[in-house]
Amino acid sequence: MVVRDAFRRFAARTALAFGSPWAFGLAVIVVIAWAVTGPYFHYSDAWQLVINTGTTIGTFLLVFVLQNTQIRDTKALNLKLDELLRAIDGARTGLVNVEKLPDDELDRLCRELERLGRIAGVPAIEATTDSAVAAIAATSERAIAAVESVVPADSGAR
Repeated sequence: MVVRDAFRRFAARTALAFGSPWAFGLAVIVVIAWAVTGPYFHYSDAWQLVINTGTTIGTFLLVFVLQNTQIRDTKALNLKLDELLRAIDGARTGLVNVEKLPDDELDRLCRELERLGRIAGVPAIEATTDSAVAAIAATSERAIAAVESVVPADSGAR
């Protein structure tokens, strides 16, 4: 447990640090410095190997760090959404652990919710924008009414 907690803290700090504008700026400076030294090293194989090896090792290690933080963030987000589903009267609590369903069942649920949205008059939105949020908010009452007409409010276990 100590190793897991230490890695979690390390991964979170590393992801924040490497995701910062300062880290990006430092990476750009390293690449520029490497490129500038090209003539000095006569663009040798060793000169090329330095950047290739450095970026490969860095990428390899960061994959594990970022994957760890992504999994943790996804779990936390799912827990928050699950709690909202449990707390809202009329919510379909059967969707609480939806992320554990097989892909074909997730696809079926997506199609069902899209169909319910069309019935309610919710416009199809390709991207999340302020206008998209406003469009959804404007039609939310119709969407709730349509869902309630298809799915009884007490259909999920609490």
